[in-house]
Amino acid sequence: MANQLTFNVAVVGATGAVGQQMIQLLEKRNFPIKQLKLLASGRSAGKTVTFKGQEIVLEEATPDSFAGVDFALFSAGGSVSKELAHHAVRHGAVVIDNTSAFRMDPDVPLVVPEVNMDAALAHNGIIANPNCSTIQMVAALKPLYDRFGIDRIIVSTYQAVSGAGQSAINELLDQSRDILDGKEPQCNVLPVGKLPVHHQIAYNAIPQIDVFTDNGFTYEEMKMVNETKKIFGDDTVLVSATCVRIPVVYGHSESVYVELKQDYDLAEVKALLKDAPGIALVDAPEEQQYPLATDATGKLEVFVGRVRRDLHHPRGLHMWIVSDNLLKGAAWNTVQIAEELIKARV
Repeated sequence: MANQLTFNVAVVGATGAVGQQMIQLLEKRNFPIKQLKLLASGRSAGKTVTFKGQEIVLEEATPDSFAGVDFALFSAGGSVSKELAHHAVRHGAVVIDNTSAFRMDPDVPLVVPEVNMDAALAHNGIIANPNCSTIQMVAALKPLYDRFGIDRIIVSTYQAVSGAGQSAINELLDQSRDILDGKEPQCNVLPVGKLPVHHQIAYNAIPQIDVFTDNGFTYEEMKMVNETKKIFGDDTVLVSATCVRIPVVYGHSESVYVELKQDYDLAEVKALLKDAPGIALVDAPEEQQYPLATDATGKLEVFVGRVRRDLHHPRGLHMWIVSDNLLKGAAWNTVQIAEELIKARV
């Protein structure tokens, strides 16, 4: 693969929201594709997707779908990744997986290119994409971690419904219309479809994403804790998270409080953020300029603002972090890893 100028790419989960974003990114960024194979469930097989003006027929994803594939981009759910990823590797593909299936596997690098791309270069065939909320947070904190070190992170997220799939988007829109029309909203999806109790998301905030663990935190919150430690390669960083679903379609927002290991100069912190790869500093509160989900939608960057000192802790720092959860939080991070692997020729 290292001597090729173009590559055979498979997208697994091509009909999903993230899969569709992957396909669009591959086209927009003129990814060096020789052949694009679009894989989905059996019920979607036979449908077509337009790519660079050509109609590509969707195929059912099977263990033998990956012959000749160089990069297999997975976003079809953890069970599909566990079933098929190793078959893709067996056929010689590099798998970049956008599910939780391999994130905490010690043999699988968990990668955000701006943070730890070196880890991806030592892959054994599979590279994991972190959780969307983790990606944007660690990307913003990386320059501060390198310069000052980090003792503790406390994060509260305000997550868009698109993170729960198209059914959650539809539910938000349907509930909003029903309430405006004076009808009783139907609640079937959020916070977790498989649980017996569902809550209204329209005009509401739900402090539950994923199911609860025995320690009172949800799996989503524990993902942020464990993934942050793995990405930084530092178990000493203390992380606590509260993850909340809000009635926004695209773009996750986060209020992040961080305690640095060293004293810091606020101007230097802002300069580090301004110069950091993949980060856009939007921090002019006197002009009411700060990151907004509406501005981040459709953008590849992680936006950071409201950067300010804590009132009490001498090394405490607050910031507001926003990113498109389907792009940098998923599809773009995946495609970006593939681009960086090509640059490194591995």
